[in-house]
Amino acid sequence: MISSLMPNYKRADLAFEQGEGVWLTASDGRRYLDFGAGIAVSSLGHGHPKLVKTIADQAAKVMHVSNLYRIPQAEKLADLLVKNSFADSVLFCNSGAEANEGMVKMIRRAQFENGHPERTRILCFDGAFHGRTLAMISATGNPAYQKGFGPVVEGFDHAPFNNTNTLRAAITPETAGIIVEPIQGESGIKPASEVFMKALRAVCDEHGIYLGFDEVQTGVGRTGKLFAHEWYGIKPDVISIAKGIGGGFPLGAVLATEELAKHLTPGSHGTTFGGNPLACAAGTTVLEEVLSPGFLEHVCSVGEAFDGMLRDVVKRSPGVFDDVRGMGLMRGLHCIPPVGEVMPLVTAAGLLTVGAGDNVLRLVPPLIVTEEDCLEACKKLIEAAEAYVAVHKKEQENVS
Repeated sequence: MISSLMPNYKRADLAFEQGEGVWLTASDGRRYLDFGAGIAVSSLGHGHPKLVKTIADQAAKVMHVSNLYRIPQAEKLADLLVKNSFADSVLFCNSGAEANEGMVKMIRRAQFENGHPERTRILCFDGAFHGRTLAMISATGNPAYQKGFGPVVEGFDHAPFNNTNTLRAAITPETAGIIVEPIQGESGIKPASEVFMKALRAVCDEHGIYLGFDEVQTGVGRTGKLFAHEWYGIKPDVISIAKGIGGGFPLGAVLATEELAKHLTPGSHGTTFGGNPLACAAGTTVLEEVLSPGFLEHVCSVGEAFDGMLRDVVKRSPGVFDDVRGMGLMRGLHCIPPVGEVMPLVTAAGLLTVGAGDNVLRLVPPLIVTEEDCLEACKKLIEAAEAYVAVHKKEQENVS
């Protein structure tokens, strides 16, 4: 008999009752070091006093009114995002996939209003992940996500990631814009090269098309800058964010220049819950913390130290891990055996992580993590690697 919860998730047999900082306590009382952060969501960790107070205070006042009225909390958060980014205007929604849908609509709408109704196609890249709505699995382009859901949504093309040689050939007279992740997360923590990112900007300028960055996973301080594209020294036309901006509360946004945003006139796009007072109050507290003096510098310094620690893990785990990838506090360990065999042993050692493509173990802890926490995580990774070697050595002995 089917469960009352639909079976679309492959859940580990773990349930958590309490969180504090970078630690989660399971229902059996065991504590786990959380380097998954709800898939790069819990940017301020668990039970952050300011965030908890903000949510409780706002919930006691008003949670939802709809976009039929002014929402001061949304105005405050939008002002803060505009002040600290390339953007002139912000659209709030509820998730990363919804933000990416909004970004696509905004790009197409701007081309239409500028006299180019034929420009509707969006160029994406192999290995991308932009969400699981019908349009976004088409933008993602991975057959595994599309299987069984009928015809793909038209209007998305794909080119090799990090390849400038094939880029220009992928642009057609119908291309409206380009969407890319500064670091491909789901496909295995693969950063875009600086040469590639600058080529994207140049191609967009040359052809009069728009450049959009999917910063759902990389944004809001994850790499040590407020947005990952800042590392490349280029300015996008539009970006999507979600995950870390709400610190665990559902919130997404599209940030755009006036050139795009001005065309989203009343009635052209909308969302019932987007920009509600509770979500935006939470988002403001998260953003204020991330922008507070020393916070992003902390992410950079801890991220750099963590990278060195992970390289030591690789040296001490022959036959299990062989490469370290990523930026800031978005890191990946490439596994030699199937990551699905390694992850349970990592969890058993008391460390929570996230799987990714290309046989990578993803490590995306809360941004408040310390070097001591990272060192503890690395000890657990080595413990898991040793357990893997021991188990397989015993299996080989039994076979012989």
